[in-house]
Amino acid sequence: MKIMIAYDGSRNARLALAQTITMFRDLKPVITLVAVAENPRDITSGNEDMFQQEVSDLKKHLAEAMEVCSQEQISAENMLLEGDPRKMLLFAAEKKIHPDMLVIARHSHEPDGGFIARSLTYFVDELDYMTFGSVSSFLARRIQCPLLILPSR
Repeated sequence: MKIMIAYDGSRNARLALAQTITMFRDLKPVITLVAVAENPRDITSGNEDMFQQEVSDLKKHLAEAMEVCSQEQISAENMLLEGDPRKMLLFAAEKKIHPDMLVIARHSHEPDGGFIARSLTYFVDELDYMTFGSVSSFLARRIQCPLLILPSR
């Protein structure tokens, strides 16, 4: 079984990797971790520095996730792409990897779980969905393989 995981090194992405390993270990999956660095809209030295830092951070996160897979005796590979995360994840799934399943973690900005944080998160999520759409909703409408969206805990 080929499983592609959208991976950014966040807490939720790490939880999604752990849950995927737990749920599918017996099927001996081959996991492909895909990270996407967003290109800055304008190329100034400050933006280029931020972009290079993001690439560096993603490489580190991918290496850590590969180590987790190795420790769990799960076959894994990784891919780092540049561009719009929604479009690049769709591209990777449909043109490069052809997974049996795509796994993504629901993104959360919730720092502490308090009422105010939950209220703000809900508002931001709704605004984001109405304005831009989220990665998960974008992929749910377009991806041709099964999509597993894992909630944050």
